[in-house]
Amino acid sequence: MAKRPQIAAIITEYRKYSHGQHIVDRFLEGYGWNGRHHQPPMDLVSIYVDQRPEGDLTADRAQRFPHMQVYPTVADALTLGGAKLAVDGVLLIAEHGTYEQNDKGQRLYPRYELFKQIATTYRTTGQTAPIFNDKHLSWNWQWCREMYDISQELDFAFMAGSSLPVTWRNPSIDLPLGAQVNEAVSVSYGGVDSYDFHALETLQCMVERRQGGEQGIKWLQAYRGDAFWQAHHAEVWPRDLFEACLCRSHTLTPGRPGFNNPFPNIDELKHLANDPFAYHFEHLDGLKSTIIMLNGLVQDFNFAARLEGQQDPLSTQMYLPMPPARTTLANFFSPLVNNVELMFLSGKATYPVERTLLTSGQVIAGVDSLHQEGQRIDTPHLDIAYQATQESTFWRT
Repeated sequence: MAKRPQIAAIITEYRKYSHGQHIVDRFLEGYGWNGRHHQPPMDLVSIYVDQRPEGDLTADRAQRFPHMQVYPTVADALTLGGAKLAVDGVLLIAEHGTYEQNDKGQRLYPRYELFKQIATTYRTTGQTAPIFNDKHLSWNWQWCREMYDISQELDFAFMAGSSLPVTWRNPSIDLPLGAQVNEAVSVSYGGVDSYDFHALETLQCMVERRQGGEQGIKWLQAYRGDAFWQAHHAEVWPRDLFEACLCRSHTLTPGRPGFNNPFPNIDELKHLANDPFAYHFEHLDGLKSTIIMLNGLVQDFNFAARLEGQQDPLSTQMYLPMPPARTTLANFFSPLVNNVELMFLSGKATYPVERTLLTSGQVIAGVDSLHQEGQRIDTPHLDIAYQATQESTFWRT
């Protein structure tokens, strides 16, 4: 019988409801998949945990799963304390923990620093293994680019990003491969340098399928507060696509009492939306896209686009279970883990890491634009061209 793949986890925190717990526990415990309980055909054999806050689960999991050993360094977790690389895949999950925040509001999670330690072990041992990096690559663009370049130089499969592109969709559709897209909008919720990344991945996983593929981003401009409403009134982003997104939401807050959940008018939108902001940007092929973050109005991720030759917008919601199941069960991590499993088994990424290289740069540009009071940020460094996979990778069951 062939040896089961051995997996290492490099994480910042392993506590209840952290990304570390949602992902690592699925490799240890299994998860529901396609109508049955699925146990990954691999063993998570080592873990490095950077911080141990109150409620840390490391000792509990190590006792319950004795094949998972806890190591004091990243290198030891990858070599199992030896001199050679001893794992067939690496989970890099640096999303939670007590880390410094800069004056732009970016939390300085050490994704780059941990990645570099992994890469150093690869160079030292002369061996590599696929890596999955949870969420965006880094808060620093030069570091994002270096992480990508190292993966290309050392020639290992590298995958990253959000769970939104691979979760369920309602309706269960994808943008037709090769379609001509005239404009695209995502309406979502959440904060700066956090859920804005999820909104960008929501939009990007759709528009990357357009005719000619993705070519990169030319510029980005952020709008917030009064500037947001002025841009909305001037239709900097299309009103019909904005409304199509709201019509896909399952959590749209009604503007006034009524059993049939009446659609909010502009005054009600202004009253309900708490500190709205948007990133509006132009792709190098001329497509214009916008992500709109409306806390207080919606609690989900919705997409709409206008396609050439179609009268009605194409729209869908990247579905997350309703609270409280969103936090406690977080089933949208299951398709993410399943895609990571497939990469570990095949040695090939199931979707392009260039998507997350691009969206990482867009988050950074958006934060910079907000920090500069809405200045347009030219992004010649985001000339990142790639093609979407022919097969859709979202959860269709």
